[in-house]
Formats: sequence, structure tokens, C-alpha cells
Amino acid sequence: MNDILEYKTYYAEVHFSAEDEVFHGKIIGINDLVNFEGTTVKELKNAFHEAVEDYLDTCKELGKDPEKTYKGSFNVRIPSELHRQAARQASLKKMTLNDFVRHAIDTVVSKAPDARTTNCILFFIALITPALGAGFLFV
Repeated sequence: MNDILEYKTYYAEVHFSAEDEVFHGKIIGINDLVNFEGTTVKELKNAFHEAVEDYLDTCKELGKDPEKTYKGSFNVRIPSELHRQAARQASLKKMTLNDFVRHAIDTVVSKAPDARTTNCILFFIALITPALGAGFLFV
């Protein structure tokens, strides 16, 4: 089962509770907690659509922006060797480390991969996977 639903520009994580025999989910990427449920996949999808519509209506009534605000910066810690490798690659590409990471993220989330892009993605994944597995974040 795909555990992500999409409706309009909103996404939801969905799960199944064997104990309750119900599918349940919550909308992600918003400032509020909005849950929904259904006993069938069709009910779950309909409940998700209704939850999004209700949320948008409520935000409109309150004059509130429904989207979560992101400040555009975050900290990630990685092992020093990985940091060194990333800094070296950035330098070789005549980029700042910040621009290197920004480019890698942009490549992964927004571009249709071609052979060159795929190689860049695979390189970045090879760099960062050990750090993610160890629970590190990038600084």
C-alpha cells in the first residue's frame, strides 16, 4: 500500500490499524493537526479530500495561511570525513558548500533525472547515506 496520498497540493501520511480495523491519516506540511480515517481505501481517500477542503475553508474563514512556513535554513550534522568530501567536491565545482548542498537537494526534489543528474544524485546519496543511517545531520 502506498502510504502517501495527494490531493490538490496537499499530502497525507496514511496507516492501517489492525486493532481498530481502520485506515487513518494526517495531512503533512501544514501548521495544524488534521486527521482523517476510513474503513476502506475509498473511504480513506474521500475523508482525506474532505479534510483538505474543510481545512482550506477554515483557514479562509480565519484569514490564516494554510501552508506551513519554512524559513529556508536548517542544520544537518554529518561525520567530519563526509563533510570534508562534500567541501572538496564543492570546491572542485567552484561552489560554496551551501550552494553544493542546495544544488543536490534541488536536483533530487525538482528535476527530471537524466544520466548526468542521476550520477549527481547517486553521488550525493553515496555521500550522505552513511550519515543518515548513523542519525547525523549536516552543519
